[in-house]
Amino acid sequence: MTTEVKKAEHPGGLGLALDFGPLLIFFLAYKFSGVIVGTVAFMIAIAIAVVVSRMKLGKVSPMLWLSAVLVIGFGALTIYFNDPKFIQIKPTVIYLLFAVGLFGGLMMKKPLLKFLLQAALDGLDEAGWLKLSRNWAFFFLAMAGLNEAMRLTLDFDLWLTLKVWGVTVLSLLFGFANMPMMMRHGLAADREAALEAEPPQG
Repeated sequence: MTTEVKKAEHPGGLGLALDFGPLLIFFLAYKFSGVIVGTVAFMIAIAIAVVVSRMKLGKVSPMLWLSAVLVIGFGALTIYFNDPKFIQIKPTVIYLLFAVGLFGGLMMKKPLLKFLLQAALDGLDEAGWLKLSRNWAFFFLAMAGLNEAMRLTLDFDLWLTLKVWGVTVLSLLFGFANMPMMMRHGLAADREAALEAEPPQG
């Protein structure tokens, strides 16, 4: 019984696929068929991710809901105006919303990441949650600035390549860089938990 509950709380590889899969599909569809087809594929893939999350995990995380709403909204603008800048702005909006939410929680002494990731980070104390929320808030703020810099200076092909691969690597490295701090605040040295603790891509 305990094992079954544990599995339900820890999405593992499925959670990673739901977060990263739609972005990878966008990348592949764009490479083969261009921006518009890639955007349509992105919108369909994120909608499927929401359905699969609901069916397999029994819930849809707030971050996946937010990503889905923004992907579909900005994707529709991209298609309607035939302009890729809208889908490029979407990550900036997501990063800023995450940063504002986390900073707002910190101002009220409420680490919002605790409500999103607690099942994956059992044992982390309150001070650890506050530090983790602060670190990710600054990270998301920096990523919003980085996305805007890339969007304004790079062509779409290079922007998308860096968004899919470079930003993913940066997020993983940043997640692992927080491990020593979290271990000092009660988290067990569990590599699986570290991977699952990484917030989803924008």
